[in-house]
Amino acid sequence: MSDASVEHLASTLDLQTVRVVRQIAEHGSLTAAAASLGYSQPAVSQQLQRFEERTGIALVERVGRGIRLTESGRVLARYASTVTTALEAAAGELAEIRGLRAGRVRLVAFPSASATLVPRLIAALASEHPGVAVTYVEAEPPEAVDAVRADRADLAITFSYPGDRDDPHRASARGLDVRAYADEPMQLVLPEGHPAAESDVVELDRLAGEPWIAGCPRCRGHLLELAGAAGFTPRIAFETDNFVAVEGMVAQGLGVALLPALALEASPRHPGIVTRPTARADVRSLHLVTARGAERVPAIGATLAALQALAAG
Repeated sequence: MSDASVEHLASTLDLQTVRVVRQIAEHGSLTAAAASLGYSQPAVSQQLQRFEERTGIALVERVGRGIRLTESGRVLARYASTVTTALEAAAGELAEIRGLRAGRVRLVAFPSASATLVPRLIAALASEHPGVAVTYVEAEPPEAVDAVRADRADLAITFSYPGDRDDPHRASARGLDVRAYADEPMQLVLPEGHPAAESDVVELDRLAGEPWIAGCPRCRGHLLELAGAAGFTPRIAFETDNFVAVEGMVAQGLGVALLPALALEASPRHPGIVTRPTARADVRSLHLVTARGAERVPAIGATLAALQALAAG
């Protein structure tokens, strides 16, 4: 038999016929098979007749007043138990996933979320849906968006700045779902006793003559944009992605910095610094990035719901 013939025959097999043949093999008659399946005898006979019309293969033959499986019927019966058992097992697993007793979420997020938002999220899922397994990888927004697009991640927690020319949620996120999540306040980090710290909020141009400590490339770009709008170009004395190091440098009087609230929350507050909001109440925006329609996957939908609950709480 050619590959095409085998493929055609396989495509004509249906689960209901397989179940009927299995029950005939187990019970020895159409009547008993129909009763076991909860169908009428004529319905079972019609099922077998339709299969024979499609394929030209008879699965049963009459013997006196009864029936028996043909050679073809016996072949199908040998596989029927394996097929139906596998499908029942798959159905059981799908029911587990639908009921959130099982499932998997591959999560990716930026560094300052690793010590703050991500642990709270994983703990909330473990409490509400202990059958859902979560894996986590840390990555900056452009790489996190790429991970979702390449199906290496199910959900990315990302950020962007207003006016960001390299915002990864534009062209690079085309075809994905990007949900606005929250706005995170930006905070100026000053040495303890700095004159500007006497104010509840600080105009950025008051710090025009200070040396600055800058962070990641996109954070540094945001600082340059804010300073440009305030009428000066910041003198960047040091650069580090390590926000704990930023605090230590500021505490030693080596410069001032601008950090998002999650970065400050993620590290023990250095005793030698103070923080103040900018006069313009600058923020960075957090986003949730998934494949289109991913919220219909129960484990991912539960994760998105847990994130919204954390934002609301």
